[in-house]
Amino acid sequence: MNDVVVVGAGPVGLLLAAELRLVGVGVTVIERAAARSPHSKALTLHPRTLEVLAMRGLAGPFVREGVPMPTGHYGGLPVRLDFSVLDTRFPYTLVLPQLRTEQLLEERLRELGGEIRWEHRALEVRQDADGAEVDVAGPEGTYTLRAAWVVGCDGAGSTVRSSAGIDFPGTPATVTGFLGDVVLDAPPSVPSVDNEHGGFLVVPLADGHHRIAGTTGESLTIPADQPLTFDELRGYVRQVAGTDFGMRAPRWLSRFGNASRQAARYRDGRILLAGDAAHMHMPMGGQGLNVGLQDAFNLGWKLAAACQGRAPEGLLDTYHAERHPVGAGLLENTQAQTVLGATRTADVRALRSVFGRLLAAHPAVNRQFAGELSALDVAYHPAAGKSGEAGEPGESGGAGGGHSLAGSRAPDLGLDGAPEPSLYPLLADGRFVLLHLGPGGDAGHRAADGPGAADARAAAEAIAGSPDRIRTVTARPTTAHDGWAGRSTVLVRPDGHVAWDAALSSR
Repeated sequence: MNDVVVVGAGPVGLLLAAELRLVGVGVTVIERAAARSPHSKALTLHPRTLEVLAMRGLAGPFVREGVPMPTGHYGGLPVRLDFSVLDTRFPYTLVLPQLRTEQLLEERLRELGGEIRWEHRALEVRQDADGAEVDVAGPEGTYTLRAAWVVGCDGAGSTVRSSAGIDFPGTPATVTGFLGDVVLDAPPSVPSVDNEHGGFLVVPLADGHHRIAGTTGESLTIPADQPLTFDELRGYVRQVAGTDFGMRAPRWLSRFGNASRQAARYRDGRILLAGDAAHMHMPMGGQGLNVGLQDAFNLGWKLAAACQGRAPEGLLDTYHAERHPVGAGLLENTQAQTVLGATRTADVRALRSVFGRLLAAHPAVNRQFAGELSALDVAYHPAAGKSGEAGEPGESGGAGGGHSLAGSRAPDLGLDGAPEPSLYPLLADGRFVLLHLGPGGDAGHRAADGPGAADARAAAEAIAGSPDRIRTVTARPTTAHDGWAGRSTVLVRPDGHVAWDAALSSR
């Protein structure tokens, strides 16, 4: 019997499978397509996703090949979100076609001994108390896979979700946008064009093409499944800008809608969902792929612990408790952006003007939206999962109660005296990191050897499920981050969120 069957070899399924293989979990990945699509729906990797990749030592190739952009957009507003002020080593969005992201993640999976069964389609999933079964149609006929767990990473039309009977409530598409990857002989000098006729974004790609995506009054009512022609795309752009910028050589043309839905639950017994199988929405702000990858990163270490019999009670339930609110926030902000960005009635133009002034005049507002879209502001509060009593470490790997950093994202804290120069490389093997910190001298060693050190280690082992799943490091912080001053001991989860922390004692 397999440990895990992952249905879907898109970026979410690939990262999840790689996370499981990293710690020795057996994984079978099946994919209904015969090969990867040459067309990339997504283009954007946000700062938190780059941090996720950095925690496993994977960010380098992505950063080298992508095109960094220090700003993002909210609802296509001309006033841009400033990512350069964010507290991260990656203060930008990275433009990299989804195809290349998938290729790099597949390389990672293969390095870890994983493989993909191409052209193997899930027909039905069922479960019992001990595991789940997937009926599969492959090139040589049908067969059944049995596994302890099945994860649906198979997109908005998920067979896994429908087989499990998990509701997918939400709203149908009411507006349609257009998208085209083309060559522009005279591209605009600004990243977006907007007026009463409509609006569109222009994103330069590394290979000399540009992606144009937007809406006009004419495009809004055309069904998303109706093919987009090059003449239509050129006409939409001319309608808004008065020129087509020397548009030629279309490589891919498509439409998209604003249907918004979210799975009622991300776990049903032995079946789990991640990525588009769990949430679908209008592609505003380039968030979908990023949120899906972060789903996988949250789930991976928890599912591995369950497979290996070291998961504290309730650990897997924290996946839904932590990630479902993030998905709900994703739907909310993309729906708000759709109102701002899809139509150009007089009322909407007035709203865009007001929002634009807020973003331009109030850096804190700009920072709030940038933090939301970048996912750097995601925090898992104690209520999201089982936790210890206030003042005690959490018991489940969800946030522990009573600690100022519990559940928050850990920055790539600079470290002096550690085996690595900063925190993220210490997470490369997928273990917890127990940090004993001090402002200087022997403060970190005092925390490691003090009267509370044994309790801290015992609590860490209870959360991690095994002593060998913890890496203990004593070091001095060399970078400053909000909330981290005066912390003596911090337990960082494999996904880079704080499990619990304690203040520095003067003893």
